[in-house]
Amino acid sequence: MDIAKSIKELRESTGMTRKAFSEHTGIPVRTLEDWEAGRRTPPEYIPRLLAYQLKFLGKTRRSVSVIQDADGNKIVVINDIIFKGKRSIQWEDVEKYLKRYVGEIFSIAEDNEIIYIGSELPSEYAGSVYTKKLKGTVAKAKANAAQAIPEMIEIASNSVYEDNRKSKHRRDAKNGWYRYDTRFALPIYGDDGNVERYNIFRGRILIRHASSGKKYLYDILEIKKETGKSCQT
Repeated sequence: MDIAKSIKELRESTGMTRKAFSEHTGIPVRTLEDWEAGRRTPPEYIPRLLAYQLKFLGKTRRSVSVIQDADGNKIVVINDIIFKGKRSIQWEDVEKYLKRYVGEIFSIAEDNEIIYIGSELPSEYAGSVYTKKLKGTVAKAKANAAQAIPEMIEIASNSVYEDNRKSKHRRDAKNGWYRYDTRFALPIYGDDGNVERYNIFRGRILIRHASSGKKYLYDILEIKKETGKSCQT
C-alpha cells in the first residue's frame, strides 16, 4: 500500500483531525499534510510505528453516529463511555480531550451557521460554574458528550438569541449569545458488559457571537435526562 495513503487511513480510523492526530503523535500538522498529500515521503517504518502507537490511544477514537427517533428528531448516539469516575469525573481529563477540537470549524445543518472552536472551550466546558455543580448521571453525561461535539453542533436546532449582559464579555460576546437545543444518547451496560439500551439526554448549546462576527461554541448547559425515554440502536 502507498505510504501516504496508509498514513491517512490510520489517522481517519481514529476519527481525529490532523491537529488532534498531531497532538497525540507528536508529528507536526504540516508534516502530516505533506505526507498525506504525497509531497514528502516518510520512512517506510512510520505507518507501522503509528499503528503500534494507536493501540494505546483507545480514548481518542470516536464511535458516534446520528439517528432519528420515532418523531423524526435527530439524536447523536455515543457508543462508548470513556469518562467513568466511580465517585466523580476527572474534569482535567475532559479538558485535555476537548483540546483536540480547538481551531476546528463546524456547521449547524438547520441554519448553515458556521461555529468555531476557540481556545476557551476546554476550560469553560470542564470548569464552568455550571459544570462544577453537576453530579452523578448528568455529570457523566456532560463529560462523555465531549466525544460528540461536532455532531451535537450539526443537529442543533431552535436558535434563541439573547443580548450580552456581562461586562466581562463586552468584547468576546459583543454581538450577544445564541442557544440551540441538542440531544444525545449514552449506553447503559448490563452485568455481562453488553449494552442493554441508551439513555437520551437533551442540552442547550451556548454560542457566543464575538466582535469579529464569528460565532464560537462556549459551553453545553441545561443537560437533562429525558425521563422514561431510552432507545435501542
